This record gives sequence, C-alpha cells and structure tokens, in this order.
Amino acid sequence: MKPNAILETVLYARDLGAIEDFYRQALGLEPFAKVEGRHVFYRVEEQMLLVFNPVATTKPFPHDAKLPVPPHGADGEGHVCFRASADEIAAWRARLEEQGVVIEADFEWPDGGRSIYFRDPAGNCLEFAEPRIWGLK
Repeated sequence: MKPNAILETVLYARDLGAIEDFYRQALGLEPFAKVEGRHVFYRVEEQMLLVFNPVATTKPFPHDAKLPVPPHGADGEGHVCFRASADEIAAWRARLEEQGVVIEADFEWPDGGRSIYFRDPAGNCLEFAEPRIWGLK
C-alpha cells in the first residue's frame, strides 16, 4: 500500500487575522472553517490548506477532548505551491502585483515549466507553478 493523494497541507502563523486578510485579498480564498486564535482552514478544490497558530496547537488537549488531535506546530517559514498553467501564472503575477505583493522570483525551470514565488504575512513562501516542473500533467 501507498498513499494516493495529499489531503491537507499545513502552514503556521501567529497572526491569523493578517493571514485571513491576505488569503482573501491576494488569493481570493474564503475560510472554510476557523477558530479565533487557533486556526483558519481553506478548501482549495479537493484539498485543504490549514493554517494553525503554533502557540495554540503545541498545547495538548485534555485527555477527555472530543477531538484529541495530538499537539503539533512549527516555527519559521513554511512553503506551499499552488498548481497553475502558464497563462494562470501570468494572471496571478498581475493580480498579486496589483495587491502590492512582492514577487521574489519568477523563472523557467531547466526541464520546462514556470514558477513565481511570494510570501504571506507570516513569511511563508508561496508559489504558483506549472505541474510539468515535476513531470505531471
């Protein structure tokens, strides 16, 4: 057996209000679920992008918690890459620049495919890339 897909991708940020504003304004994403001060979740097609506040999620739940999720968290900059076609990447670059988002890198990979990189308010490195950078369709 082996996994057939990734269901969730997780980033960490302490200021979830700034994250929510950024993901709404810059990426057009609306929260799927949120708990003030703990997390904000986004649905991206058939996958979930979860943004947790590590200050809250590193604390264990009481032993009788209804959903006893083990503690987890990370400090520092994470990374997530959103799938996009070449035309979509051009449109995303224009939209992000209109929002005042700095594009840190924009290049073609040696074996084909384009990526653009930028950051969210927590410093997480975000990317739009063509799937062909990984040999995917």
